[in-house]
Amino acid sequence: MKILINTELTSEQQHQIELISDALHLVKPQDSEEALHEIVNTDIVFGGFSRSLFENAKQLKWVQVLAAGVDGLMFPEFVASDIILTSAKGFVGPHLADQAWALILGLLRGIGRSVRERTWDNRMSIRLATWELSERTLGIVGLGGTGIDVARRAQGFDMRVIAVDAEPVEAPSFVHEVWKMDRFHELLAASDIVAICTPLTPETHGMFDDAAFEQMKSHALLVNVTRGKIVDGAALLRALNTESIGGAGLDVTPEEPLPADSPLWDMPNVIITPHVAGGSPIRLDRTVGLFCDNLERFLVGKPLLSVIDKQKGY
Repeated sequence: MKILINTELTSEQQHQIELISDALHLVKPQDSEEALHEIVNTDIVFGGFSRSLFENAKQLKWVQVLAAGVDGLMFPEFVASDIILTSAKGFVGPHLADQAWALILGLLRGIGRSVRERTWDNRMSIRLATWELSERTLGIVGLGGTGIDVARRAQGFDMRVIAVDAEPVEAPSFVHEVWKMDRFHELLAASDIVAICTPLTPETHGMFDDAAFEQMKSHALLVNVTRGKIVDGAALLRALNTESIGGAGLDVTPEEPLPADSPLWDMPNVIITPHVAGGSPIRLDRTVGLFCDNLERFLVGKPLLSVIDKQKGY
C-alpha cells in the first residue's frame, strides 16, 4: 500500500508510521511536480492535498490532512468522491484554546493597550475598563474539540459556560447548557465573552453580521481563533465604532493577511495575532499519532477517527 507523505517529518516520525506494517510503501516527493507523478498510484495521502493532486490520483482511498479545518478542500469533485477525508479536528483544541484565552486576558487586563501605547499615562483608564471573569458567562459557538478546550479553561475563572452547535452535542460537566443553532442570538445576548470555535461552512460564513452584533452586550468581547470569514468584516467595524461591543481578539480576520491600513490595527479595544493559534511544538507529533491510529484502523477495516463529513464540511 502506497502512502504519499506530503509534509516534513522527522526520521522518528516517519519510522513510527513504517512500523505499522511491512506492507506499507512510503514516498516523500521533493517538489509538487514529483508529487503529481507519485499520486497516480497512491492509496493514502498524509499531509498537504489539493485539487491538482485529486485530479491526478487514480486509486486514492483516504486523505489525512494536518489542519482541523478543511474549507479549502471542499471543491465539488472531491466532495462527491468516495475518498475518505480525515483532519486533525479534535486534536488542535489545546493550543487554539490557549490562544483564545491569551486574547481574552490581553483585552480584559489592558495588555494590548499597554504594549501598543507604551506609556504610564493610560494607567487609570485601563484600570477603569477592567472587569472580572468570575460569575460571568462565556458563550461558545461550536462545541467541538476547540470549543470544549476553551470551555474547560473557563473553569479556572469560575465562569458559566453555554454553547451552541449544529450537531446534537452532549454537554460535558463544565458546560452548563448546549443549545441548537436556532438559539444563536439568545447565546449572544446572554454572554459576556463570545468565542468562535466553529468551522467555516456555507452556514457559518458571515454569521456574525449586524443582526448578530446587535444582540451582544455593549461590554462583551468577541474572540475568534478558527476562521476569519465567519465574521462579516464591515459589520465588525461598525459594532466596534459604535461601541455595540466592548472589543475583539482576533487570531483570524475576514481578510488575510489583514491589510496594513485596516482600522482594526489601531483600535485600542482590539488585539490581533497573525493566524498563529495553530502553532504548537507538539502539534505534528499529535497528528502523526492520529494518523498511525487511523492507519491501523484502515488496514483492518475499522472506522477512522476525525472523519470529515464532506457534505457538511466538518
